[in-house]
Amino acid sequence: MALTDPVSVLSGVGPKRQAALASLGLNTIGDLLFYFPFRYADLQVKDLATAADQEKLTVKGIVVADPVVTRFGPRKNRLNVRLQIDNMVVMVTFFNQPWLKDKFSQGVEAAIYGKWDAKRKTMTGMKVLATQTADEPSLAGVYPANKNIRQKTIADLVKEAYAREGQQIPEIVPAGLRQRYKLLTDQQIIHGMHWPKSGQEAHAARRSAIFREFFLFECQIQALRLDNDATQNGLAIPFDNQQLRALISTLPFALTAAQKRVVNEICADMRSPHHMNRLLQGDVGSGKTIVAAIVMYAAVTARYQAALMVPTEVLAEQHYAKLTKTFADFPVQIALLTGSTPTKARRETLAGLASGAIDIVIGTHALIQKGVDFAALGLAIIDEQHRFGVQQRKIIQEKGLKPDLLAMTATPIPRTLAITTYGEMDVSTIDELPAGRQPITTTWVRRNQLSGAFKRIHAELAAGHQVFAITPLIAESEKIDLQNAEQLYADMQATFGQEATVALLHGQMKPDEKEAIMRAFDAGETRILVSTTVVEVGVDVPNATVMLIMDADRFGLAQLHQLRGRVGRGQAAAYCILVADPKNEMGVERMQTMVTTNDGFKLAEKDLELRGSGDIFGDKQSGLPEFRVADPVTDFATLQAAQQSAAALFQADQTLSAAEFAPLRAWLARQQQSLGSLD
Repeated sequence: MALTDPVSVLSGVGPKRQAALASLGLNTIGDLLFYFPFRYADLQVKDLATAADQEKLTVKGIVVADPVVTRFGPRKNRLNVRLQIDNMVVMVTFFNQPWLKDKFSQGVEAAIYGKWDAKRKTMTGMKVLATQTADEPSLAGVYPANKNIRQKTIADLVKEAYAREGQQIPEIVPAGLRQRYKLLTDQQIIHGMHWPKSGQEAHAARRSAIFREFFLFECQIQALRLDNDATQNGLAIPFDNQQLRALISTLPFALTAAQKRVVNEICADMRSPHHMNRLLQGDVGSGKTIVAAIVMYAAVTARYQAALMVPTEVLAEQHYAKLTKTFADFPVQIALLTGSTPTKARRETLAGLASGAIDIVIGTHALIQKGVDFAALGLAIIDEQHRFGVQQRKIIQEKGLKPDLLAMTATPIPRTLAITTYGEMDVSTIDELPAGRQPITTTWVRRNQLSGAFKRIHAELAAGHQVFAITPLIAESEKIDLQNAEQLYADMQATFGQEATVALLHGQMKPDEKEAIMRAFDAGETRILVSTTVVEVGVDVPNATVMLIMDADRFGLAQLHQLRGRVGRGQAAAYCILVADPKNEMGVERMQTMVTTNDGFKLAEKDLELRGSGDIFGDKQSGLPEFRVADPVTDFATLQAAQQSAAALFQADQTLSAAEFAPLRAWLARQQQSLGSLD
């Protein structure tokens, strides 16, 4: 068995369990071994006399009565076990785990991990532990899990994978770097992260794991940059400047100085023989889409094709409608390609792309599927680029003639982080808003002041406008998240149902349901959209003038700013109402910052100062890559060290030809191979 073997080689992993593991990104033995706990449960036996109320702890005692299972509803039951601990008898209750009954019989010693209720002298059991020996770890890893697979199953599979493969783990980080930064080997990292005997051992393993994760990411970046810088891989696109000026002259507004600057930067890249790999970041509403239209037309004037890839079908349809209007008086053939494109239209579009009859295509992930071939793709643009990984960017680059790549994001990223995490990309920034853009009036109210907020919504509905109402994602519990959304939906129905159609959108809906609801809102059939942030509402609805955000203190500032930017896109005045009862001074400061500034870059810097990247960019909405162990803000010094180390390594040996780099070379080759595996 090797690290690249599928998880199906492990005992008990059939197709169903394999699919469940895949939902967590666990496809190979290596994935499992490097899937680390996010926290640890302390298995050291605790003296109850010193235990705090509601503390999670381990106790050991003698079972003094036969265990009893009580049923109180369909699939609901509790198992009660009485334990003699020192001079006290404690009732331990396990909910909905009747099979644990067989582990307890009178007179047997049992060790249990659970939550202690000091007032009632009872305990809610979470885990039954075997009696520990001196060699066993005193900390138990708690793994990220989901509804498809239990945490214990993950822990058991990790243990089996290590037992079979633990002695054969290759060292990917070169020995010189491990020595320089006093890092553990991969085998030591895996053992120390999964089964630490102390907090110090867990800390040492995590420190090394963080460097390893950053270093491998930066090596990928270096390999990409080398590939992109190779002249033979690039396209020189000799666009027609006169035709470009003609298009710009037909626009109903003047470009800002910032838009002109970034158009010039992108066009200069396109004209050069080097491969363009550029990130365009601009605040919400700064006019990135028209920049994309201009540079796509530049490619078309040189007889190349252009593709624009976006994360949702609704967004693709909106871009298609806008671009069709922009190019109405120009000889440009535009097509739309999404998962919902009818078979006949899809067949015609694929034929048009392959023959070169279609100049510009707008689409979703459908653009990077097998069977989508271009006659002469010269420019690929990815919008909301954080929704697509490095792999998907790479796949579209492999289409056609190795097209120039432009990624766009509306998530302002502090420059130091942008340079470090997008080391393979040049960065262009639109740092001013177009003239005439409606300012958005932002107010912060507490829950007991909601009636005032509702007055504003009544007024906007009466004026024929639409409303977004957002409730936050609670990462720990999809169930609570859904309950919150359903409650807000019920409240909005009760308050506004007589005057407006209200719809609910959440992450547990099927993709086609989500698309249908967004289309109805986009068309104005739905007047109030209640949504969780599981679903990005990154669409352009000019008639929406109110963004109501519940529990706003749960969001990062940049994410609040993203949501705020969904309104104020039409001619009418727009309002963002933050509803929050912050529990500390930092929360109050964040709400006040939102009220006083509309500058996304200032907000990103402020959140970086206050909270760190995970909170800045929100759950899975980050403009930064996702890391499993590391955090680009908290661990910024390590990120810089990893970047410098990777850069120095590739500068000294571009092909990593030295024998000591063989495992790293093989790892990078595997990443490259996996790029083409996405269908």
